Amino acid sequence: MHVDLMTLPQPLAKAGELARNTQAAGFSGMLFTEAGRTAYLNAAIASTSAPGLELSTGVAVAFPRSPFVTAATAWELQEATGGKFRLGLGTQVRTHVVRRYGVAFERPGPRLRDYVLAVKACFAAFRSGKLDHHGEFYDLDFITPQWSPGPIDVPNPKVDVAAVNPWMLRMAGEVADGVHVHPLGEPGYLARHVVPKVTEGAERAGRSPSEIAVIVPAMTIVGDSDEERHQERESVRASLSFYGSTPNYAFIWDEAGFEGTTARIRERQKAGDFAGMAAQITDEHLAAFTTESTWDELADKLIDKYAGVATRLVLYNALSAPERFERYGAVAQRISTRSANP
Repeated sequence: MHVDLMTLPQPLAKAGELARNTQAAGFSGMLFTEAGRTAYLNAAIASTSAPGLELSTGVAVAFPRSPFVTAATAWELQEATGGKFRLGLGTQVRTHVVRRYGVAFERPGPRLRDYVLAVKACFAAFRSGKLDHHGEFYDLDFITPQWSPGPIDVPNPKVDVAAVNPWMLRMAGEVADGVHVHPLGEPGYLARHVVPKVTEGAERAGRSPSEIAVIVPAMTIVGDSDEERHQERESVRASLSFYGSTPNYAFIWDEAGFEGTTARIRERQKAGDFAGMAAQITDEHLAAFTTESTWDELADKLIDKYAGVATRLVLYNALSAPERFERYGAVAQRISTRSANP
């Protein structure tokens, strides 16, 4: 089990230093989410600042970029990292895609499936010089040498997708190389949905489920005293309320025994009451959806919870405070070492 740092992309002048510090701290890699800043530029700087570090987008928004543009970007990053880049893609939600990016969002699941296949067709074209993808949403059949980056000396980038509902999880198993589990993905959800649905999709496509990486973000509350854990506990409470406000994720709360959580959060959200949103996340929610521990026990707790399921574990809040970063790195190193030598 590899352990990555999750981070929002940084100002470019700071990205190299963070990559070097991440590698020195003991993390396997960095996972760049995408919000106000793009994930790809940070990954490019990290690839030259910390050679050998595994890098991934987790996730980059797919639809605003053509599959060819995304494939070419991933191809260059795969070459720059010596084969240590993973392309993680997601749909985002309708409002962002339509009203912020100004592109189509109809049938996002099938559209993302076709997008992944189109990206992989572009990878094949970069090696062969022949582009041939004819899908429901993307039709690509023209490439010339001057518009191709050409072959590289490492394997094609792995393509991962963010998936929450059963259809998307099956699709990930069918056509992708990995699945990004949502931060609300507690162990019960992994057992009920992620593992069986990804397995179903892989078997439908004649693939082994072991070929599909399961990338799991872990929210942690760690410290050797309750005072030390308090600040992180409240930060995680706010993060869970933000994610839990999305109607499509309501079933995750409900199935874990917290029915109506999304409705209560959304009521406070509509009133602009962000403190009230966080207040809907009780200590019982935290116990189910996060891992709370002392520093000495954290590596073992995370291994016990995720071993055998997670291929890559992503420490969600390792950047919560500068003075804690290296301690999280030491935990990441212990997990990777113990997973390699069970």
